[in-house]
Amino acid sequence: MSERSTGAGGAPDLAAFAAITDAVESGAGLPEILRAAARALDASLVLIDRAAGVLAVAARSPADERSLLRGGDDVVRVELRVAEAPVGQLRMRARDRTPDGALLRLVTTLIASEVERVRAPERASEEAAAAFLRAALAGEFAEGDQLLARGREIGADLAGGAGVVAVRAHPRTATELDWRRRLLAVARRGARAVAPGAVAAFAGGDGGEVVVIFPDRDGDAGRRVASAVMRELEAALPGFAFALGRSRRAADPLELPRAGDEALLALNVVEGDPERSILAYEETGTYQLLLPYMRDPAELRRFYEETVRPLVAYDEQYETDLLGTLATFLDCDANVNATAARLITHRHTIRYRFERVRELTGLDVSSTDGREKLSLGLKAMRVLGIAAPRGPATEPGAGAGRVRR
Repeated sequence: MSERSTGAGGAPDLAAFAAITDAVESGAGLPEILRAAARALDASLVLIDRAAGVLAVAARSPADERSLLRGGDDVVRVELRVAEAPVGQLRMRARDRTPDGALLRLVTTLIASEVERVRAPERASEEAAAAFLRAALAGEFAEGDQLLARGREIGADLAGGAGVVAVRAHPRTATELDWRRRLLAVARRGARAVAPGAVAAFAGGDGGEVVVIFPDRDGDAGRRVASAVMRELEAALPGFAFALGRSRRAADPLELPRAGDEALLALNVVEGDPERSILAYEETGTYQLLLPYMRDPAELRRFYEETVRPLVAYDEQYETDLLGTLATFLDCDANVNATAARLITHRHTIRYRFERVRELTGLDVSSTDGREKLSLGLKAMRVLGIAAPRGPATEPGAGAGRVRR
């Protein structure tokens, strides 16, 4: 350590560490605590919560701060934990030499404890909101008045109607920290910017999917919320791919389970669409016929297994694109020449693939019944959220190149 953090003979400057304790005891807040820690450790520091939000900075300059946030080779990352539970991360760049390990542990333990104390009420509020959201979507409220009363307790006034959006994220590259927590925080912030009182939670655990319930009095809040959430996500989480589905307005709060199913159906459908990332339930067309199966998808899965599942397995094994060719063919009104033109592939290759489809599924695309069953199988696959395999097509006529969709 430099002379600023050591006393005579290189001993630790206890006054510098006492300043951290004084800041904690006086309730001065995380920024003051971090500044005291920076003086004690003779280092530049950035404190980040578990959702990758910056809580406090103690850096020498804006450039120093940006460098810490980027995380260069000289930046040390210390995970902050309380009782083994992660509460955030401290990023540090020593100005002279690396602080003593025992002293660093003491300082980071103090900071972690303060982060936990400060953020605990907020986290409890988030947990209450998540419990309400899951209960509302699961249909656990017997009466609408009960649901509305619980909503008002957490600041969500749904008496004038409500809507649901569901959003899913996929990182394109390796990423640091808990990006799922960041996804939740950013989606909530985007929704509340246009619909105060919106509540958000992970769908089915801490995954890459978030569901938001928001007040909707005029029937247009869904469009505004979807746009605001997507803008916030794209700005805050670069390097991710997003898909978002939104429901119709639920005038009766007891209709929220149906609205949740609508948002999820739209999300699963749009995730397989390369042309767009947001889809309203009203735009899902004939997929709406499958909505009743969202609560118990066993029948959908059976139909998928009996129709297009063999094509998925074949594409995965041989890196072909039978499934994509079939989907394009159906989009082209069963016209082989139009399909070949769209895929930039010879029509003989298209016919070869359809012969494979017939061999694998027992369904002939040249018959109306075969096309209808395969089309419904593709729809069941999309509604179930099953991603299509993608790979270079190697069958005769494809030139060993990736087939374009």
